[in-house]
Amino acid sequence: MNYELNKSVLRTAVFVGSFDPFTVGHDDIVRRALPMFDRIVIGVGVNVRKKYLFGADVRVKDIARVYADEPKVEVKSFDGLAVDFAREEGARFIIKGVRSVKDFEYEREQADINRQISGVDTVFMFSDPRYSSVSSSMVRELLHFGKDVSEFLPERSEERRVG
Repeated sequence: MNYELNKSVLRTAVFVGSFDPFTVGHDDIVRRALPMFDRIVIGVGVNVRKKYLFGADVRVKDIARVYADEPKVEVKSFDGLAVDFAREEGARFIIKGVRSVKDFEYEREQADINRQISGVDTVFMFSDPRYSSVSSSMVRELLHFGKDVSEFLPERSEERRVG
């Protein structure tokens, strides 16, 4: 299928986050969401008030490498609101991974507001129990102390070689 066709006819979703770094948990959510959508745009968020371990260009390239063989996935950076990014991409859905009840409550509140201000719906996907303890902040902490984090990062991730 040619994904450069009219994007408005495709079932498009965005999966947004800082992805600093993109973990096996993030990858699992994307791969499980693939059958639900014609196109998934992974939006790498950039917030000037936030300090990142990896720059946006590095994060985008690294995630794109993971999905090099998957034509339904695109990776782009964005700044601003996730709903604005979704609308720019012609997406009617935002995919959110949920690891815990705490995550769910936070994400539900955001989803309610996002739908109210934009009409964009949020699709919640609960993490695979194997990945429920894996977070980007945990991986950054392990990297800081020189630990091997390869088991927490997707196979094609260049960041696997950083630690």
